Amino acid sequence: MSNDKQVDSGRRGLLVATCAAGGVVGASTAGVLVSTFQPSERAKAAGAPVEVDISDVKPGEMKVVEWRGRPVWILRRTPEMLATLDKTAAELADPNSEKFFQLPVPEYAKNPYRARQEHKEVLVTVGICSHLGCSPSSRLASGPQPNLPDNWPGGFLCPCHGSTFDLSARVFQNKPAPTNMDIPPYMYLSDNKLVIGKDEKGEA
Repeated sequence: MSNDKQVDSGRRGLLVATCAAGGVVGASTAGVLVSTFQPSERAKAAGAPVEVDISDVKPGEMKVVEWRGRPVWILRRTPEMLATLDKTAAELADPNSEKFFQLPVPEYAKNPYRARQEHKEVLVTVGICSHLGCSPSSRLASGPQPNLPDNWPGGFLCPCHGSTFDLSARVFQNKPAPTNMDIPPYMYLSDNKLVIGKDEKGEA
């Protein structure tokens, strides 16, 4: 009996010492552990949401960020750019975004702007052509340009097989690309900060 008690008391002592040491280690590494909670590059590639500051994107300019290993374009359109969207509707294959490529179109993007109404000037789209996965070039200026019609309203041109998209990333008719470019789930954290890959319904 006395031997059992000695063993039990020894185990208790070891347990107390281990817990105390663990507490010291935990306190000393708390700052390091907090940083590991942030999405790693591998986690981002796997689909973790990405926060983006768009305060540096001026009207008429575009910013490119990466989400899930793909380019996401953030274009702040001017009033003149927005005015072209209704004019191009009759020339588009899917003006109302009824179909999708790889990502279902969020409800808040089923409008001519393909954007949230409170920030309709900002287009957020995955910059991948729905034909064979090439990344189109931005041809934001309107007017005649190489490989584009003389009445070009501004938009995007895929260099691989000539698919063209308007300033809402909607594909024009009779082009190889079968659908518009994808709109990822996204939401605003403030007027100039948004998160891509997540909205009110959760993460993509």
